[in-house]
Parts: sequence; C-alpha cells; structure tokens
Amino acid sequence: MRYLALTKSDRDAMLKEIGVLDVNQFYQDVDQDSLLKKPIANLDFHKGEIEVERHMQNLASKNISASSRPFFLGAGCYKHHIPATVDHLIQRSEFLTSYTPYQPEISQGTLATIFQFQSIITLLTGMEVSNASMYDGATSLAEACLMAMRIKKNKKKIAIHSNLHPDYREVTNTFLNLADANFADEANQDCAAIIVQYPNFYGEIPNLDDVRKKCDELGCLMIVVVNEIVALGLLQAPKMADIVVGEASSLGVGLNFGGPLLGFFACKKEFIRQMPGRICGATVDNDNKMGYVLTLNAREQHIRRDKATSNICSNQGLCATAFTIHASLLGENGLKKLALINHKKACDLNDKLKKVSGIKIVNQNFFNEFTVELDRDAKLVSQELQKDNITGGLAQGNKMIFAVSELTSKDDMNQLCKSLNRILN
Repeated sequence: MRYLALTKSDRDAMLKEIGVLDVNQFYQDVDQDSLLKKPIANLDFHKGEIEVERHMQNLASKNISASSRPFFLGAGCYKHHIPATVDHLIQRSEFLTSYTPYQPEISQGTLATIFQFQSIITLLTGMEVSNASMYDGATSLAEACLMAMRIKKNKKKIAIHSNLHPDYREVTNTFLNLADANFADEANQDCAAIIVQYPNFYGEIPNLDDVRKKCDELGCLMIVVVNEIVALGLLQAPKMADIVVGEASSLGVGLNFGGPLLGFFACKKEFIRQMPGRICGATVDNDNKMGYVLTLNAREQHIRRDKATSNICSNQGLCATAFTIHASLLGENGLKKLALINHKKACDLNDKLKKVSGIKIVNQNFFNEFTVELDRDAKLVSQELQKDNITGGLAQGNKMIFAVSELTSKDDMNQLCKSLNRILN
C-alpha cells in the first residue's frame, strides 16, 4: 500500500476490523505463481509527491504522441480531430460525475443525451433500435454473437466472412468458449450467425448483399461489425443486417494511447428483448410532458443473473456523451463531408504509394484504410520508419495497413513516401 497516507497502526486497525491478520490473506485463493514477488515499479517505498510526479513524468515522456509526427496507424483506433467544444462540455459536472441514471427524476439530462446517442447510431447503421453503448467494438461483437445464439436456439457456431480484426476475433472467441460455442470453419446450417466486417481488417469493402443472401440460405443472422464509424458517413448503411455493432470512438473520444473506447450495438426491433446492456426510451409523464427513462433492463442488476441477457456491468456514458456532442456538431452534412475528406486523402496516399518501387497495393476498394504488400518484412520496415520519426501502418507479415484521416497532411504523405523509397530501394 505504498504512497497512501496511512500509518502502520491505521492499517492494523483496519485489518482487525475486517477480521484478518495480514493483507496477504486477501489473496490466498490466487495461484502463488501469479502473485508479484516484488513491487512493479523501481521506486523507493517512501517518496514525496514531487518526486513521484517527476518519476511519472519521466515515464510518460517515453510515449510517442500520435500528433507529434506523421501517423498512419489505424486498424481499429483512428486519429481524428476532436473539437475543443467536446472536451469543454463533457467536463460540466452533470456529465462528468453522472453514473447510471437509475432515478429519472434527477437524470433527465443524461437520459436525453443517451437517447440522442441511440438515435444517431440507428440513423448511421440503418437499424431500428440501439442500446446505450458498450465497452468497445470487440466486446460489442462478442455480445452480438451471444445474442444470435439466444435467438437461434441450439445453434452453437458462428461463421466469419473474410477478414475479421484479429483482436475482435480473439475477444469473441473467449466469450464463445465460455458459452460452449466456437467459430465454424465455414458457414453452414449449424451457424447462428455470419460476421462480416465493414470495411474489413485490410480495408476492403465487402458486398453485404452477398452475405445477406448466404444468411438467408442457411437460416442464420447477419452481424455487421464496423470499427471505423466515420465510414458510415460515406458507405451505404448496413440496413440489410440483423445486428450491427462496432467501435465509435473516432468521434468525440480520440486515441488516448489506446482507451477508453466506445462500443455501439444496434439491431432490428424484433430482437430488442434479446439486446444486451441498457436501452433509454422516451415517454410522457402525468402532465403529458416528454421524459426519458431506462427501459427493458434485462441485465444482472435488474433480474436473476441466470436470466439476464448480459452481464455487462456499465455503459460508456461519458464517452457516449462525447460522441453525441461531436456528431451533433457535425450534423448529417458535416459527417458526410468528413468522410469524403478521409476517403480523398486515402486515395491521394494510395496514388503516391503506387509510384514507390517495392510496394504492391492490395485493395481494389477502400474507405480511409488500405493494405500494401512489401518485398520484405513489414515490422522491419516499420522500425526503419520510426528512425525517420514516422509511425507507419500496422505490420502484418509482409503487409502493412495504412490509415489516413482528415489530419493527414500532404507533407506527411511525402515524408512517408520519401522514407519508403530509401528503405525499400
């Protein structure tokens, strides 16, 4: 318990009150090989606040900010501009300190914001209903698969159409294993659903109508997962799906060195009672005035745990608020324009890379992310780019996935191409 303002007598008194002799008794059920044998940080057991702050600042200085250099890394988390208005508004105390709005009498502001978040998600996805957000895109997909198996009873397999994000696959596989289910080698009549990523992991935009046809032939649900929500400002809404999930942190939330993120979950209205998490609904009070409430709360806090649709324990309320503010500032036309700018810049980079010897463009189509094949290991190329103060795309064997946004300048692209010409030739 380092750096907490408690004396030994304070801790002894607390332990006595609880009824244990030593703090290690709290961890007696943990495998001993999993316990730390020494402190994590190389710190003295006692330091002043100034010294601790200095140590933490030194550690933080080792991080490389995405804004400090040309940045082409995406694959699920994307560097976008977040208006200053977003941070200003979410720091208002009624947003920053609010938790679960169980009492609608004192939570109308939060509930109204959640309702607006849901409304925006349904508009973007083409679905009829949405919930009040999830942890992130990966867990949203996992919950969608569990939901599909509840709807398609006795079907314990999930199929994947083309290239799914490996992190999403790994997280979902963990959930499936716990539910005595697994991924199918190929789509068949034993599958509860087929997953299609849109655009897929390598940036390619799949034909959703083909997947819909396959789902109808096999009698399974169609799950669309989107890990770049800005793409829905330009691409056709996946309204032919049964469930649409994904990652929404591109609007309002930002990279933040990897989190927190913001999952979304939408589906057809006929499946609403199987939807995980919270749903905010609009109603009227006794005076016939508009009001908002949580509804259909079939979660573990409101129902027997074994009967709950989900055991997800919270929604990303603050992140959902940030998304809602950013999306509202953009409006429909603004989001379309933002998506077009992203796509145009990706096309510009794509054209420039075609002129670099040693690079082959993989994608036939893309939104703001595409894949290239290199004539050598992509991780080695990425390391060389780092030496030129450039963060390259995600390395996958001899492939590299480049992401572009409205923040990518022509100078960034020129620097990347110049470095790749040096490295590959």
